[in-house]
Amino acid sequence: MNILKLVASILAVLAIGFAGSFFTAQSVQTWYAGVEKPFFTPPNWLFGPAWTLLYFLIGIVLYIAWENGFWNDSRVKATFFTQLGLNFLWSILFFGLQNPLAGLVDIIALDIAVILTIVYIYHHSKASLLLLPYLGWILFASALNFAIYLLNA
Repeated sequence: MNILKLVASILAVLAIGFAGSFFTAQSVQTWYAGVEKPFFTPPNWLFGPAWTLLYFLIGIVLYIAWENGFWNDSRVKATFFTQLGLNFLWSILFFGLQNPLAGLVDIIALDIAVILTIVYIYHHSKASLLLLPYLGWILFASALNFAIYLLNA
């Protein structure tokens, strides 16, 4: 096990999440507080720990892909970075621009990108299963985003 690669992988993914949270934090207490939300909206305090855990798992998958050489599969690399980019972009669209419709379009693309990432990594390793909690969370977030869009359109 290459500890340096593991730490670098986890920190890289956490950094992307932290950067996205910059847009989220500014709107949670202002715009988002006034948005009509569905009954299944989790409490705000849950999002930070949930995302931290998910980014940690994503970082472990990045490490496994990098360490075991299947990072050279262009599909793995493309879908992995696409889903990270879409994840970051969602925070900008939904919270930064306060646009649930744009966020919805992005998160649907994110759902697809994560599914493809899981499939492509699974061809090399069952480590892709570490992304299943992430997929579950973003599918839930998609439903939440859709409901917020409908309630506030």
